[in-house]
Amino acid sequence: PDPEFPLHLVANNPATRLHSQLDHGPHSAAAKIDGREPVRVHPDDAAALGLADGEVVRLRSAVGSCLAAVVLSDALRPGVVQLATGAWFDPSAPDVATCVHGNPNALTTDVGTSRLAQGCTGQHARVAVERLADPPPPVRAHEPPPTAPR
Repeated sequence: PDPEFPLHLVANNPATRLHSQLDHGPHSAAAKIDGREPVRVHPDDAAALGLADGEVVRLRSAVGSCLAAVVLSDALRPGVVQLATGAWFDPSAPDVATCVHGNPNALTTDVGTSRLAQGCTGQHARVAVERLADPPPPVRAHEPPPTAPR
């Protein structure tokens, strides 16, 4: 195991939306915790890291980082965390995380499976999960961009 990134991230397809479609909708929003994507963590890993259910954490990889809210689950093997794909990318606080909404694309590499197939390899990464020292920034992914004055 990599001591810097000791956990294995599995990024699955979400149950509350089709990829990122309707991420702003009520069904998807109801599954979030304080507006952030949930990350499932085995209770043993959470205890070792001092993390509590519902707490906002930073997931880091060699590629980038994102924020998500902890959901304790013994349905995972210890050493594995699970974060669904499709949360709209929110780079509004780059000093805190690459994405503050919970998009696992901020953590995974963008390489194909081979020169021939070019299949997706973006569903897995080695990560570290850590408590935030400060209150998390707001999620702004669903706010419309400012318009230019007329």
